[in-house]
Amino acid sequence: MTTPFLSVRDLTVDFHTEDGVVHAVDGLSFDVEKGTTLGIVGESGSGKSVTNLAILGLHNPAHSRITGEITLDGDELVRAPKSQLERLRGNKVAMIFQDPLTSLSPYHSVGRQIGETFRKHTGASRKEARDRAVEMLRRVGIPHAQTRVDDYPHQFSGGMRQRVMIAMALVCDPDLLIADEPTTALDVTVQAQIIDLLKDLQQQFGTAIILITHDLGVVAGAAHEVLVMYAGRAVERGTVREVLGSPRHPYTWGLLSSMPRLHAPVDVPLVPVRGTPPSLINVPPGCPFHPRCDFQALAGPDMCRGERPELSPHRGHGDACYLTPAQKQDIFIEQIKEHL
Repeated sequence: MTTPFLSVRDLTVDFHTEDGVVHAVDGLSFDVEKGTTLGIVGESGSGKSVTNLAILGLHNPAHSRITGEITLDGDELVRAPKSQLERLRGNKVAMIFQDPLTSLSPYHSVGRQIGETFRKHTGASRKEARDRAVEMLRRVGIPHAQTRVDDYPHQFSGGMRQRVMIAMALVCDPDLLIADEPTTALDVTVQAQIIDLLKDLQQQFGTAIILITHDLGVVAGAAHEVLVMYAGRAVERGTVREVLGSPRHPYTWGLLSSMPRLHAPVDVPLVPVRGTPPSLINVPPGCPFHPRCDFQALAGPDMCRGERPELSPHRGHGDACYLTPAQKQDIFIEQIKEHL
């Protein structure tokens, strides 16, 4: 069996606060292969961004505790020294942050900001770095790149700023690209352009991509596999066709039924997931979703509130739920499918 390009095993991330220990990520495992895209979905606070900041080594060790294993192309990252992580960040692994306006410095031109990463990792001259920045702006579809390289972030639209962020992330041709909500606050036309751009760049360079989003429509159009997270844990995993076409976990059902459908009758109501996400300081025992689940009586409430269900199998379509396969199929057909 070949070793995955990125392997995350039993990752836990805890934050120490005045109110107690926040269990932001709890025993998470997944793999990402080169040339593929993993979509990580879930509500705010489910641990999506925290997981990927851990991959980059960007958590403050003074206020966090990280255990488990993260292996990137044979390099173990959790216990790696700071100097090694600095060599990898921006070079072998890069991240597109959620808000380009706050992620880009207003005091420097976009060309200088793109070129800075290139110079740090390659030792290029200022002219070489500027030429590389122009090349990257052209690659991500920004017109008149030769002149726009000297513009500042506020002179770009939201969609163009996002393209600048992508150019900055890709300037050293990283093997792994983490995109944290790359289409948030963009109109649907620009969203489609950004997703198409990421797919085109992946085809050119074989980049592995982790796509963090709450938009299942984006996942359906861009990802190969899906990881559904809830309360810092993985509750379902599989290919896009498996997870979106035949979901098995009640939380995934809830996410899908709360989405509007293009061809659905206008009078069909959306069905939101009831309740609110749990406190990550006091995570419910057993299945963390059971206080919001409408189907725990079928599995037996004592079971759902007892031991934590594990995600299985390790590979393939898996879910962490005590409902039997027959029960899941019946519920999906009778109560969920009308909303899909």
